[in-house]
This record gives sequence, structure tokens and C-alpha cells, in this order.
Amino acid sequence: MARKQWRGGAPHSKRGGIKSSQSRGVSSNVYSSLGEQDGEYNSHISERFRSTVPQRRRDPQVPDDDVPEAGPSRSNGDVQKYYEIATKHVAGAGQWLEKPEIPHPGEILREDRAGFAPTDMETLIPTEDKPQPKKIDGSYDNNEDYLRTEYELLREDALRPLSEVVAEVRKDPWKDEAKYEKNVGIYEPVYITSFVFSPRGLATRVAFSMSRVKKHIRWQQSKRLITGSLVALSPFNDAFKDTCILAIIAARPVSALQQNPPEIDLFFPHHNQPIDPTQQWVMVECRNSFFEASRHTLMALQHMMRETFPLSEHLVSAKKHVDPPSYVQNDPFIDLSSLVSMEEASSYQNVNVLGEEEWPPYNATPLDDSQSKALKDILTRRVALVQGPPGTGKTFVSVKAVQILVDNLRKHDAPIIVTAQTNHAVDQILRHTSSLVPNYVRLGGRSKDAEIMKRTLFKLRSVLPPRKMPRSLKTQAMAAMRKAAATCKDLLAPLEMGRCPLDHQYLERLGLLTKDQAKSLEMDNDSILDIAQDAPGELMQQWLGKALAECRRPICPDDFGYEWEEEDLEIEQLEELEAEAFAPDDDELEALKGEVFMLSDNYRGKGAGILTDQEIQEILDTTSDLTTIQFDQRGPIYNYLMRQLKKRLLVQVRKIAEGYHKAYHLRRIGLWDEDVSLLNNQRIIGMTTTGLSKYRALIAALRPRVVLVEEAAETMEAPVTVACLPTVEHLILVGDHQQLRPHTQVKEFEDAPFHLNLSLFERLVLNDIEYDQLTRQRRMIPEIRRLLRPIYDDDLKDHSSVKDASNRPPVKGMGGLNSYFFTHEWPEAKDTNSSSYNDLEAKFIVGFVDYLVLNGEDPMGITILTFYNGQRKRIIQLTRSHPNLRMYPFKVVTVDSYQGEENDIVLLSLVRQNRNHSIGFLSNDNRACVALSRAKRGFYLFGDAKLLACESWTWAEVVEIMYRTRVPKSRSKSGEERRIGYCLPLECVRHGRKSWVEYTDDWDHIYGGCNRPCGGTLTCGHPCPYPCHPFEHDLINCTMVCARKLDCGHVCEAACCDICKCRICDQRANGQRPLLKSGPSRQQPSTARNLLIDSSVQTPANPPPTFSSPAKWDAYVNGGAKADDARMLARRKEEGEAYEAVRRNGVVWNGGTGKLIENSPQKPRATSSKNTELLIDLDLNLDNNDDDDEIKPTQKARASYASAARSTDVQKEQFEMNFLD
Repeated sequence: MARKQWRGGAPHSKRGGIKSSQSRGVSSNVYSSLGEQDGEYNSHISERFRSTVPQRRRDPQVPDDDVPEAGPSRSNGDVQKYYEIATKHVAGAGQWLEKPEIPHPGEILREDRAGFAPTDMETLIPTEDKPQPKKIDGSYDNNEDYLRTEYELLREDALRPLSEVVAEVRKDPWKDEAKYEKNVGIYEPVYITSFVFSPRGLATRVAFSMSRVKKHIRWQQSKRLITGSLVALSPFNDAFKDTCILAIIAARPVSALQQNPPEIDLFFPHHNQPIDPTQQWVMVECRNSFFEASRHTLMALQHMMRETFPLSEHLVSAKKHVDPPSYVQNDPFIDLSSLVSMEEASSYQNVNVLGEEEWPPYNATPLDDSQSKALKDILTRRVALVQGPPGTGKTFVSVKAVQILVDNLRKHDAPIIVTAQTNHAVDQILRHTSSLVPNYVRLGGRSKDAEIMKRTLFKLRSVLPPRKMPRSLKTQAMAAMRKAAATCKDLLAPLEMGRCPLDHQYLERLGLLTKDQAKSLEMDNDSILDIAQDAPGELMQQWLGKALAECRRPICPDDFGYEWEEEDLEIEQLEELEAEAFAPDDDELEALKGEVFMLSDNYRGKGAGILTDQEIQEILDTTSDLTTIQFDQRGPIYNYLMRQLKKRLLVQVRKIAEGYHKAYHLRRIGLWDEDVSLLNNQRIIGMTTTGLSKYRALIAALRPRVVLVEEAAETMEAPVTVACLPTVEHLILVGDHQQLRPHTQVKEFEDAPFHLNLSLFERLVLNDIEYDQLTRQRRMIPEIRRLLRPIYDDDLKDHSSVKDASNRPPVKGMGGLNSYFFTHEWPEAKDTNSSSYNDLEAKFIVGFVDYLVLNGEDPMGITILTFYNGQRKRIIQLTRSHPNLRMYPFKVVTVDSYQGEENDIVLLSLVRQNRNHSIGFLSNDNRACVALSRAKRGFYLFGDAKLLACESWTWAEVVEIMYRTRVPKSRSKSGEERRIGYCLPLECVRHGRKSWVEYTDDWDHIYGGCNRPCGGTLTCGHPCPYPCHPFEHDLINCTMVCARKLDCGHVCEAACCDICKCRICDQRANGQRPLLKSGPSRQQPSTARNLLIDSSVQTPANPPPTFSSPAKWDAYVNGGAKADDARMLARRKEEGEAYEAVRRNGVVWNGGTGKLIENSPQKPRATSSKNTELLIDLDLNLDNNDDDDEIKPTQKARASYASAARSTDVQKEQFEMNFLD
């Protein structure tokens, strides 16, 4: 079996006792507020649809009453009941259970995190000890010990990045963004511009300046301000010293971000909604953190403490032996007919899966022996673990398992839940099962599959007829939201943009002015009745007079001199998380729908600062007639009244926002309660693990029994744990813990003692829970599969299909070398984001890609892999600027984003080469496993093999394997062939001649063949002037002189690839020449006879007056144009000499025609003294066979030809090349 030792350090000891909470109140998260919300839930939803799937065959000895019904409840309101459980008190539970959904500022400004003590700020919540490490070996003390450990680690991982950013900004708040660490995003000033009353909640729209960023942002390719991210705001004059407010980014419409100034929408939790449009804020974010990915999982972990935790004997207590699911124990007879051929189907329609003799033999199924055993254990273990090394068919086994499970669902059984870490994996398994099970639904996400998009919950809702349920929970909640929005707009009317100054009657109603003070303004005006009704605020404006001024726009457009920020090429990873955070099921991702209420002070009083608030209040307390107040004091008094107004409005607006928030959640509960009836009619429900946490209340209402998790070893433990709903009896985990582990936001948590990146799958395997391993791979040719021996030992075997050359043909132009490690000593560098890249290595790889394409390899069949985003960016830049490759959409991806993918040919850029002996990401065996296992028939590595072999045992074994490769005796007398060296060996397809490439500019002398003359004939009939090349002649533009006789009688002197045109006739400028007829292009399929000059010119019997003929031309010349002829002949001679000089100088790429034309001659090559012997064994005995068809290379020149994009002319002397056989 594959190695399963834990490599992350010794496991920690058992934790101590559980701390008790000082307060035992109900939870302060959103669940408690929903549970306490009064109101009728929907009791009028029609009866759920029933599935038409036939019942499975049953053992007649087992009565129906003994079989548990795990299907959905027949009563409505199950979703609301889920939330009501959140108010349940748990005796003896720790403070972690009472923490809010969105953290309080105290968790961001905590003393032990930021290095300072918060003062005079919002009340801090009590903090507990630092998170405890996960337990790798053995069991947890109890359910709370397990859930609390997962919760605290995950919460700290989600919040610490922002906490560290705030701490750094707080130490020095006024630096530009570039002077902070790379993760800091800082925006200042920030102003509130409006409220958005959306179906998702009350959002606050803010405008912000990029003055601290000092760059233009490509928002579509930027990870800045991603929807669902957590940001921190502080007043400008405080800068996080005492005050911090947290907000969630609600929406980031690109159209709004591209404005100047840009705008985004925020959700403010904890009822701390600011409303002052003149308040200037500082906003910061951690650009590499995404809170929304953990938010719903954290709430689900808290909820699990208030409900039954199934399967805890394995997940918590680490019980090794796994029993069958309860429903299988009660009824072990299932239908396996879909697993065998139609001829044998009747024999397997009622199989006792707990018996040994009835299971079909694997050779009667499309499975191999390991897959067959794994499938049986999937069906008969309540916690089933299947490890699938690369190419062994994990997804295939999962699809077969889902098909059998669906075939055996009874009429009222709940759907099968299928989940995975990524949208791609979920779509993949749904795509395979959709043809077998058409009744499925996709929850959340943004599928790229058009057919799956038709099966999203959002789409299925839209095709249902509208339901009229006036007393439903959703209807009541929407009415409450509309009422709250109307109340809030009325309350904020004085701050609405475009309004007049504050109305005296409004100030009187709020108690800011006395009745006598308001009356004094009315008595001072003769037309009070008309003014009061038609123009509120007009009396105040007259009272203020010139002391009143309009407020200017708080943020001016930023300077347009900024440079553009480099695009983030890994944005798709965060886009996937963003899509899960706010999917189409939640109305709209980019922009919030709803009425927008614009905010503005509109007017301000002049003379601010001449009076204190206390002095102003004394004036108002002692003055009943406002008209007696001095004129220079009226402006400060107006500003004071505005400030007091905002304070009173703020209290009321926050109450309304709280009610709006509760109504929104009740609307969602009502909507989900209606969705239950729709989902009950489905057989499969697919979603990501993030989506499962988010939709957990909806899924719980369906009462599912079976959950299958793909990519289980790549998913953090907590999101898989929360899939264990109270009704779940059967948990299936499929993955490979030798490949990529989950990613954490805090790197410290990936190592000992915390081990947060240890998946549930791997922890169970390390604790010797029973599991299966698939052993026969169908992806890689044996030559590539052998590189995985250091990871899987000899457990991984080859299927016969990968040994067949017709299925996996050799890579063209490589002479049978389908794998090779090109080693070099080119130094690495760091980009602006501190990501490693190697420029020479990148150029060499791009040259190799060009060579492969010229030899006929499909560009879409080539993937360039790298461990570093900096190298990925560099390679993409080079391919986009390459004249021959820029038209192809090459796959250039990082290893972390390529798990589960494959391609015919993979080029792996290893990047690292330094004097510090640091290999960074390459030291991770899980990443190495993924990198080494993506290629089907061609795998080429580029990097410093010596450095890797010295710093990693795994890479040392890989280097050793490539150094001694077993080959047939026909290739090597010793039976071994070296697949590693300082030169990359190539082989001409036509002549079988070998070439060796060592430096990047060697590719400038490679056409894709060898240096022998081509000897072929172009389509025009001329001989091919180039060295050996693999591409067809119709791609070459012939540049030889056409020499065809034209209708005018002259000889065509244009290049053969150009349209025939008389140079003499065309250059006459006296306006009296006859009109000449241009001939077609000479270059067309022809024979050698076409090269002869045609001496006869056919003239029409009745030519038009303007027709040109030799006779007419001769008459013109003999008629007095000798001087003109002399000038033209001299010019012709001069231009002819220049043209001939150009014609002799080589070939270039013609972008207009896509063919080859002339270019500059070859540049001389510098001599190199580099030692090209292999780093491991300098005394290797090679078979030095003297073969006339091979070139004996030296150090003087390395290769033979230029790429088709930068071709040169034929070299007369024979190239000498260095080689390493």
C-alpha cells in the first residue's frame, strides 16, 4: 500500500479540560435572532412532488416497517425549525459557541494579536486561549472537544490576516500602500454615498479614493475587494487607534469600480450602520484573505453542538472497524443490474451486498479488481474511504456508486448529496451522472457547463408557475422589508441628495428646536404659508443668508497619471469562492438589486470652528427668537444642528437596519421552505463544500441519508464534518491524500502543531480506519508513471491501454524520448509580488513549445505547469509576444490549480536555482505528486536537478529514475538510457538526425528538423530554399524572382509569392503610358515547366482602346521616350541591386499571410566552454556509435535551425553540435 506516514511532525498530546463559559445566554449570531423572530411560517405549501423512480427489489423476509424512512419530513417549516435550534442552550459549552457570525472589532484589535491594548472603543468580547492543535493520532475527548478545535482554528485562520493588516496600518497609518507588506490594501478617503434597499439586506454604498494605491486597477483581473471579503474601517482622524468597524463587501460591480471615484457596496453587521455622508473613513483589507469561505462553515460547526452528530464514533473517537450503514443492515438486497451487461442484468437485480458470493466478478463489469472492491466497500461501509492515485478512475468509481445508489432509492427517499471542493469537480461528476440520472439539481456556484446551468436551483425556480400564498413567510418578510425601507427613507429625508437646507419644522419634531424658536423663523417671513408647503427648508435658508454654502463633492477624481497594476492571473481561484458566496440563487452577484437612496449634506454653514458645541448649546438654551442671533454665529449653529440630527437619526436607522436584516433572513427561510418541495423531486443534489455549509438549513430539511464527497483529501476537515447532518447514515469520501492538501490562509497553521491543512480523509487514513486504494492507472505511459515510484512505491500498476502506442503515440520530434529532465544553472529572481521566476528557463520552455508545434503537436494538447505564479506570468507574456505562438490559447497554469486535470504533453517549469539551497514549494511532496502525474504521453522537466536532488529525497529519487531509464536493447546496449542532462536532445522526423539544445538562443537555429537541405519543391515549382523542416511547403512564401512574362511584354521581377506586376510600367510617371494589366500570383501548385518564361503573349482579337500590348508599348518607347527610359533603367538597376541584396538575406514571418518570407542572415554563435557532463556520474560509459546520419556536435554551435516564426536561410557550412547521448 502507499505510504501513509504523517510527515508534518509528531502529533500533539491530548488537550486539557474544556473551559466553561461565564455567561450562558443564547447565541449572539444570526440564528438566535431568527429563532426569536415572531411570525407565521408557511403552512400553505402544496404537497411535495413524489419521485417516479421504481422501488428497489426487497428481501421478502424484511417487512417494510423495519426499513427506516430517511426521506423528507411531511410537515412544512423544517428550514425555520433548523434555525430555531440555534437558540438552544448547551450546558457546559465554552464561549466559542456564543461567538457571533461576523467578528466584533475586539477580535481584530485584540492585544495579543496586534501588540497593543484597545482603548475607548466598542466593548470587546471575552477572548479565550489560543486555538488548540488538531489531534492526528487517536480520538478527541468528546464531540465538543472536536468541534471546538475545528471552530477555533478555522476562525483564527479566517480573521488573523485582517488583524495583522490592521495592526500594521495602525503603527504607521499614512504610508502609501506599496510601502506596507504585499497583503495590505488601503483606501482613503472613503465616504458614504447612498443606501441600497436590496433583497439581500440593507447595503451601504461607499466611494473611495485610490490615492494611497497610486495605480489604475484592472478590476476584472484583480483580487481587490472581492465580494464576501471582510474589510475594516476607521474614521480618518482615528486611523484604528480607538475605533474599528467591520463590514462585508456585498457587491463589486465592475461598472461602479471603473468610475472615478470607484464605488462598492458594504454590509455592516452588529447594527453599527454609519450614515454621515461627510464622515471621512480609512478602509483596509487583506488582499490574500477571503472570510466568506469560512463564514458559513463556522456557523454550521456551532449548530452541530445543538443537534445529533452521526458517525462521531469514527470522526471523533477514531473507531477503526466500520460497519455497514443502518439502512443496508436492515435491507442488504440491492439492484446491481446497471453494473453488468444487459445479458447478465437479470442475475444481479436483487443482490445481497453483505454476502461474499453474490457480488459480480470484476471481469463482468467495466471495473478492474481494485475498483470493484472499492465499489463494494462504498456500498457497505457507513464511512467509506477510497484513495485514488492519479489516473486510477476515482471519478468513474464515484459515478458508478451514485448510479447504483440512485437505482435503489425508494419513492420517498431523500436525494443523494454530491459535493466537492471545487465547482469543476462538482460539474464533472454531475456531467457524468446526468445521462443516467436526469433528475438532478445544482446548488450555488457558477457552472461553466451550459447544460448544468439549466439545472441550477435558480433556473428551476424560474420555470415554475408563480404561487400566490399571501400568508407565507416569504410574503410577510418581503412586506416587512418594504415597510422598513419606506420608514428609513422617510427618516433620512433631510440627508437625501438634492434637498434644501434642514426644515425648521422637522427640527422641531425631533426636539432640536423649541416651538418658539421655530415660530420665530415663521414670524420673520410674510409668505410663510406658501413657503412651508412648497419649499421645506426655505425659511432656514433665508435665516442663514450668506452664511450658508453648498457642500462640495467629498472625493475628486484621482490623478490619471497612475500606472496600471499588474493583472492577477490567479483571480479565477477567488472568483470561484466569490461565486459560491453570492451565487445566482441569491439574486445577483455583481450588483445589488433594489432602490438606491442617495445621501448628501447638501449645505453647510460657514464659520465652522468659531464656537464650541457647548457654547452653541448655551445660545440655543437662552434664545427663543432665532432672528436675534448674530449673523456670524448662524453658520456654526446650523452645522451643530446637523450633527445633532445625525446622532438621533443614527440610533433610529440602526434599529431599522436590524429589523430589515431579520426580515431578509426570514425571507430566505420562506424561500427555502418553498424550495424543499422542488428539491424532493430530484434524485441528486450537487454543490461545493462551501455551498453545502451555506445551504445547510435547506439540505437538512430534505433529511438526506447519503453524502458523497469528491476531492475529499483536498478539502479542509471542517467543511466535510458539517456535511454530517443528523439524518446522514452513509458518508463516502473519495480522494488521494498523497496529492494536494487543503490551503490555509495562515501558513503557520499548515505546520506542526496545528495541522489545519490535514483533511478529514487523511486523518482517518492515518488512524488506520479501513479504506481502499485503486491501483491501476489509465493516464500515463509507463515511462512517466515510473516517476511516481517514490510516492506510491510499487502499488501503482499500468492498464494495458497506456502501453499501446496507438493510444499514446510518441512525441513528435523527440526520437522516442517521451520524458526528459533538462537541467541548468540559470539563476532565479523575484517579481514585485515576491513570487519566484526564472527568465532564461521561461524562454527556453517557450522555444521548446514552438519546436513541438512546428513538428505537428496540437497546441491544445500541451500544458505548461509551474509552481510559481511569477513564472506563470512570465511564460504567458512570452507566448503572447511570440510570433508563431501568440495565436494559440496555451494552457499555462500553476500546479495548485491543475489537480484533477491532464493533457497529452506537460512541460514542468521548476524555476528554483539559488545559492541558498532553497526550493520552496518544490519541497512539498503532495505538490510534487500532482506535478509528476498530469502528462499522458510526454513529460519534460526544466530546472536545477542538482539543487532538487540535494534538498528533497523525493526529487532525488526522481532524478535517479530519470538518470537510469530501462529501454529496449535496440536503443542501448546497456539496457539503460539517460533521460537527464544539460542539453535537450531532439531528432529530425525526416532524416532521423539528432540535435542538442543547451541555450535559449539555440532555438533561433531550429526549424523543427535538422540542418540538411530540405530538397523539396514549393507549390510554385521552385525548390525549397530552407533546411529540413517538419511543416508543409504551403506554409512557405517563395521569395525567388517570378520571371514570368507579363501581358505588357516585360518580365515580372517581383517575388514569386507576390502578385505579378510590371515594375517598369508601374513606375512611369508622365501620365501617357498605356494602361497595363497585372497578372495573378505566380505561386500556385505547378510543375518545373512553369518556371520557364512564356515567350508568347496572347492579345485579344478586338482589344479595347486602353488594352496594353507589346506592340503598343514598343510604339510608345520608340516615339520619343528615350530620356525617360534612361532614367527608368538607371532606377531599375539601382532598385534591382537593392532587391537582390534583400533577397539573399534570409526569411521572416509575414503576419499578414501567415507564411514565411525573407529575413536577416544568421548571427554568429559565441563559443561556450560549459561542461555538459551530467551532474551525477561523470564517467558514464556511452555507446559512441559512428553513424554518418548523426552530426558530431561540439561546443561551438548547439543546434541546427530557427523556428518557423524566425527562420533563417540555409547555412552552407555543416553545423557542429555538442551532444550528450
